[in-house]
Amino acid sequence: MRTVISVVTSLLIAAPAFASEVNIYSYRQPELIQPLLDGFEETTGIMTNVAFVNKGLIERLKAEGKRSPADVILTVDISRLTDAKAAGVTQSVESSKLKASIPKNLRDPDGHWFALTTRARIIYAAKNRVAAGEVTTYDDLADPKWKGRICTRSGTHVYTLGLLSAVIEHVGVEAAEVWLEGVKANLAKEPEGNDRAQVKSIWAGECDISLGNTYYMGAMLDDPDQQEWANSVRIEFPTFADNGQTHVNVSGVAMTASAPNRDNALKFMEYLGSAEAQSIYASAVNEYPADPTAAISARVAGWGSFSADETDLAAIAARRAEALKMVERVDFDGEPDSDS
Repeated sequence: MRTVISVVTSLLIAAPAFASEVNIYSYRQPELIQPLLDGFEETTGIMTNVAFVNKGLIERLKAEGKRSPADVILTVDISRLTDAKAAGVTQSVESSKLKASIPKNLRDPDGHWFALTTRARIIYAAKNRVAAGEVTTYDDLADPKWKGRICTRSGTHVYTLGLLSAVIEHVGVEAAEVWLEGVKANLAKEPEGNDRAQVKSIWAGECDISLGNTYYMGAMLDDPDQQEWANSVRIEFPTFADNGQTHVNVSGVAMTASAPNRDNALKFMEYLGSAEAQSIYASAVNEYPADPTAAISARVAGWGSFSADETDLAAIAARRAEALKMVERVDFDGEPDSDS
């Protein structure tokens, strides 16, 4: 059946709820999830209706309340998933299929959300100024040898807070703050811009290494105007010193509290959790399937292998408030030291 993509969100609100459909609020652009929708419709005969909601998704669901037409939400970053649960706009799902395909540390202990893909928080390193293996752990980012050589996005961004939350979970608040102060001391300039902007700064010679998500390499390679940036760096997979694993974040799915088509919503979530669907989705967005048995795209596999941190993501997400306070205490987004 034909998928109906609605970026004019009022159309979805007005759509009647039929037994043969499922309504989706997606933080991800429609074209990125279209292969999934096509596969689900072909497999089940259930039509999918999508509203692209890249801002205010939780606020919208709260405003709509029980009258919301949305059955499921697709979003990125663990904080957005846990925030949706805390706001009361999701419901618990019991599914043996999802439990079998999604590792325990990548799903909510109460069944409110399930990861579908992961992305590693890695280091982009200048090919001509940083030797291979010169930076191997997150601890290395606080080493004075990198003074004036690191670029990164704002400390208050969800991706930065996600990594810092993981550091806190691994080493505790005091040690994490010392680490963050060390990273700040090594910054080449004030944190600004997105992950791709940091790679551009490396290409321009403004810094030598930056933090970023793996999928941005794919995004840059697909953009003719950014391919030169991508080709100036290589990916390094730093690890936590205590377990030798790399920090990952997720994109995931949750069923809304209202879910007028609950049975269809569950079928959609279980389809997304299948190895086949995860591989399709992960390939489309240059990420890794949450299911360790699912196939990884050749492009992503070519960036190198790593061991993903198995720390419970819900526990990491619970550290977010502490992480934000820490960023503010050390004035991470302030001007670096003048002698850097």
